[in-house]
Amino acid sequence: MSYLVLARKYRPQTLEQVVGQAHVTRTLKNAIQANRVAHALLFAGPRGIGKTSVARILAKAMNCKEGPTPTPCNVCTSCREITDGIAVDVFEIDGASNRGINEIRELRENIKYMPGHSRYKIYIIDEVHMLTAEAFNALLKTLEEPPAHVLFIFATTEAQKIPVTILSRCQRHDFRRIGLEDILKHLKDICQGISFEISEDSLRLLVREADGSMRDALSLLDQVMAYSEGAASDDQVLDILGAVDRKVIFDLSSALLAHDVVKALNLLDGVYNYGHDLKRLSRQMVEHFRHLLILKMDHSASPLVDVPAHELTLMEQQVENISLESLNQVFTTLFQAEVGIRLSPQPKLALEMLFIKLAQLKPVVSFDEIIKKLGHLAKEIKIGRGITEVREVREYTTESEPESASSENPAQVWQQLLAVFRERYPALVPNLEKATLTRIGRDFLEIKVTGNSFYTARLRDKKSMASLQEVCDQFFKRKMKIKIVDSGKGALQKSQHKESDRARRLKREALAHPLVTDALEVFQGRVVDVKIL
Repeated sequence: MSYLVLARKYRPQTLEQVVGQAHVTRTLKNAIQANRVAHALLFAGPRGIGKTSVARILAKAMNCKEGPTPTPCNVCTSCREITDGIAVDVFEIDGASNRGINEIRELRENIKYMPGHSRYKIYIIDEVHMLTAEAFNALLKTLEEPPAHVLFIFATTEAQKIPVTILSRCQRHDFRRIGLEDILKHLKDICQGISFEISEDSLRLLVREADGSMRDALSLLDQVMAYSEGAASDDQVLDILGAVDRKVIFDLSSALLAHDVVKALNLLDGVYNYGHDLKRLSRQMVEHFRHLLILKMDHSASPLVDVPAHELTLMEQQVENISLESLNQVFTTLFQAEVGIRLSPQPKLALEMLFIKLAQLKPVVSFDEIIKKLGHLAKEIKIGRGITEVREVREYTTESEPESASSENPAQVWQQLLAVFRERYPALVPNLEKATLTRIGRDFLEIKVTGNSFYTARLRDKKSMASLQEVCDQFFKRKMKIKIVDSGKGALQKSQHKESDRARRLKREALAHPLVTDALEVFQGRVVDVKIL
């Protein structure tokens, strides 16, 4: 007897044995128990995840001697024949090779006849999306109103290619990719059952290569068992899969993050001389930097990174001193170049060019760091402006009438008052910015409006005066009489002239500050405006 591969030997025979599709199997169990199984079912999803297996189990459940039952006995004649693929009332049709209208016409003729010795005549059409448009049209009426003894089960990996007229006549079940941990547990159970020794790291590598397909994982395990003599070592598994050792991936990524292009090229040369697939290496690098980026964004997102615990620790150490923006820059560059490397006739040369480009990337400063530096810059400018204002206020108070001025600095007091208004009455701030505090007495304030009469009227209205009175009384801790006056022409021009000179000087100082020039260089931007607060 020929060897039976693991994918066939361990094919599930009951709904309970199906791995990773609980949302489908539970629905089917409930439907069978309630006698609500639809006459046409569509199983859609990626390859190797159990669509055809569930279809066969459902056929057994409907035709079992004890059924219809969600748990077929697997010992009656009908169950055994379906398991062996020789049941006369269960037809498994390959949609790719029986895709024409003639085959569908023959099917329509045959469904008229009652089943031979089963309860239902069941048609399982695999890769149903391969049928021609004419074949689908011929199937429409039969699919909508089939005889009571007929059940259709369609399976496809590309449901989007099926006409909507067919989809609307089927009860659709979407199968998911099987979780990596579920596949790993299943492979462990199989290896334990057949006493085959293989490390968990090697099994995880097989699982990652299977990409959510149980059939692919079992096929790879079959290949490893055939290659190894006795226990399978990690090196043997790497040789079979043509995968690069994880240590090389870590060393290569560390060299790129350290901008050590010579080390990166030497490592690439070693991988090439060993005979590894460089296109596969490119995909592994993209996946590795994807993991690094996720861990850098949030260490609690480690479930999104399917690697062993010791690799997770190494990754966290690798990104400890690398900014998120730099990692994102490298990941984006790798991802964008992956297609070109995959299609390139010289992948080694394409990878070398990519590594040189990555090594030349300048470190990216994070936005938080830039904002922090700009905050320091603002504080430095404010301190410098405060010194200037004190000097100017002293000049002003010397010219003012001594009997009307308080010992308090009007300019400094006005800035403090504006800060309070920004917090409590921000709607007043645009009007107050067009005014200055000219005189402070024991029980009065004089606010001079430097703008036009519109701003004067706004500040003199009842609501604004009430807000001004409230803030000033609380600020000075005494009852203050507030007087709002229009500025005289001569005084206004003089004030504007002084303010203009001061503003120009402060703007020049701000634009010449090193932090501003660094920010402009990083973002390659330009200054649109400088606002003096």
